[in-house]
Amino acid sequence: MCQHISAEEVILNVKAVASADYAVKVKRFFKTGPGEYGASDVFWGIRNPEARNIAKKYTVLSLSEIEILIDHLVHEVRLVGLLILVHQFKKAKSESEKVNVFQFYCSKFQQINNWDLVDISAHHIAGAYCFDHDAEILFTWAQSPHLWTRRIAVVACLYFIRKNRFEEIFSLCIALGNDSEPLMHKACGWMLREVGKKNVQMLRDFLNQWGTKLPRTTIRYAIERFEKDERLKLLQETKNNLKFV
Repeated sequence: MCQHISAEEVILNVKAVASADYAVKVKRFFKTGPGEYGASDVFWGIRNPEARNIAKKYTVLSLSEIEILIDHLVHEVRLVGLLILVHQFKKAKSESEKVNVFQFYCSKFQQINNWDLVDISAHHIAGAYCFDHDAEILFTWAQSPHLWTRRIAVVACLYFIRKNRFEEIFSLCIALGNDSEPLMHKACGWMLREVGKKNVQMLRDFLNQWGTKLPRTTIRYAIERFEKDERLKLLQETKNNLKFV
C-alpha cells in the first residue's frame, strides 16, 4: 500500500463535490429523524457515482487510512471507505490479504450503519469470504441485536445466490421471520427475489412451504417478478400470517 496517500486527501475530495440541497433530500431518504433508523447521521450530499469515482482514485489507500474514513462522522465518507475496501478485497493477491480485509470489515460493523453501506459491501466482502470459509458465522450475525449486523448476514447471501447456493438464505429467512425491523423483511424479500432469478422453481417451492411463516413484505418483495395471477395466488395462500400485514 502507498503510505503517502492520506484519508484527509480523500475527505477533501468528497467535500469538494458536496451539495447542501442534495443533502437535505438524502437525509429524508435515509430516515435521519429522531427515532428513525438513520437518526442523527450526517450527510454532505454526495451522489453515488461521485463517491465511486473518488474511491477508484484511492484504491491503494492503507487500511489505517481506510479506518479513518469508515470511522468518519459523515455518511458519504464512510461510503467511500467501504468502496475502497471492496476493491481491495476483490483485488487481493493472497489469502492473507483477504483475511486481513475481511477481519477489518467485521471490526467495523457498528460504523456500517445504514442499508446502503451494507448493500454495497456485504456480499462483496463478507459473502465472498464466508462462501469459501465459514457460512455458519452468518447465522451468528443474524442473531445480533444490531440491525445492520443482521442485514449484513442476509445481504452477504447475494454472493451465495449468484453461485447457485440457496440453503443459507432460505434458512436465514425462516430464522428472521419474526424480526421486528421492516428493513430486514425487505432484505429477505430482495434476496429471495434474487433466488428466483437463478431458479424460480426453488423459490416457488420455498414460498409454498414457508410462506405462511414469513412477513408479508418479504413475500411481496420476493414475488415482484411473478405474473400478476401468480402473485395474487401466493398472497392469498399465505394470508394467514397475521403478525405482519
